[in-house]
Amino acid sequence: MTTKRSLAVFLIAVLGFAALGCSSDNQKSSSNQGKVTMVKGSPDLPDFYGVPDPLPTGKPGDVIRSEPADAPGLNGSMSRVMYLSTNINGEAIAVTGLILIPNGTAPSGGWPIITWAHGTTGIADACAPSLKPAEFVTMANGLLDAGYLVVATDYEGLGTPGRHPYIVGESEARGTIDIVRMAQNFPKANASKRYVVWGHSQGGHAAMFAGHIAKTYAPELELVADVAGAPPSQLLLVNAALQTSPYKHYIAMVAAAMNAAYGDQKADLTQVLTPEGLDFLKNMDTMCSSDLGKAAAGLDFTKLQKADPATIPSWNQLLKDNDPGTFTAPIPVPLLIIHGGNDEQIPVVSSAVLFDQLCKIGQVEQRWLFAGQSHAGVIAPSYSSMVSWIGDRFAGKPMPDPIAPAGAVVQSCPSK
Repeated sequence: MTTKRSLAVFLIAVLGFAALGCSSDNQKSSSNQGKVTMVKGSPDLPDFYGVPDPLPTGKPGDVIRSEPADAPGLNGSMSRVMYLSTNINGEAIAVTGLILIPNGTAPSGGWPIITWAHGTTGIADACAPSLKPAEFVTMANGLLDAGYLVVATDYEGLGTPGRHPYIVGESEARGTIDIVRMAQNFPKANASKRYVVWGHSQGGHAAMFAGHIAKTYAPELELVADVAGAPPSQLLLVNAALQTSPYKHYIAMVAAAMNAAYGDQKADLTQVLTPEGLDFLKNMDTMCSSDLGKAAAGLDFTKLQKADPATIPSWNQLLKDNDPGTFTAPIPVPLLIIHGGNDEQIPVVSSAVLFDQLCKIGQVEQRWLFAGQSHAGVIAPSYSSMVSWIGDRFAGKPMPDPIAPAGAVVQSCPSK
């Protein structure tokens, strides 16, 4: 049973391990290739991250450019990629990420795909995960060895110009799905059209929304399953608990993120932040997530916030729209939620509430709760069982899956 105390604990940390985008000054420079202008979100980024202005014409998933990425010890090949996507207004944008291709010969129909939706790294361009490809090796090798092609988006606005609209579910989802489309176009990738989304924390939120829109957004692809680790939800209740918590800086981050995606008409920052609060957003352009927390540590956020977004109709609606707990129709593929019982970022009550909400609307799902595991610590003990669970979905085996990971409590909603 969810108590008011446990829900309050959840609210304090529901957006922990999450950072939100703020605008950056676009940096333009002339390309060495003819008269094309390249635009960078930050002048310190490598040349690869210069976005052509104007963008090339094409469809979401078309490759803009690629280059080999250095990843010693990887059991396959890795490339950094820039590809076309769309923002929530349907406007063409460039997004960066990585593609990892297994060694050997692809099976008939191509390599099945896992699209990895990453957890929070920060909102500054320097926090884009594709800048540090070697950090993917340990996680990726188990997937490559199992015969999966892996793609990993940076999301909109990380490494590319503009704000990163964190917790804007459809933005995250489009980047996560369009990189699967990119794999179809990537030379010698031999990619299948069948894929699974896997994400943790921010990525768990992205995975939920990718599953939510996949059938209508990319009907030419076949999503077979969805894996969400510690996905944030219950967003309407976050603000009050954050005011005096160690995560209070996320109040300003949420405001910046929503404004990035929806603009001043729907997400007017002056409705929710004081001038001091607006000034705090400047830190987001240069700091990754841990430094943002340090910058906010001594601040009184009652002086930075003008109003609780949940009390303002337009903001209230945006929080609902970006909460997986408000889905009215199930994700049309099996869902696996994974959570650590001692998660210090997204407390266990959040996924308990979310699991019940989704079960009531007919979601075919399972939830694995690992007692004693932390937010990031749950990934290692759940990994091998998760890979097996994913394999069962690609094989078309029925749900609920009989896999019972060591140390986990398993909940299931019956399959249809």
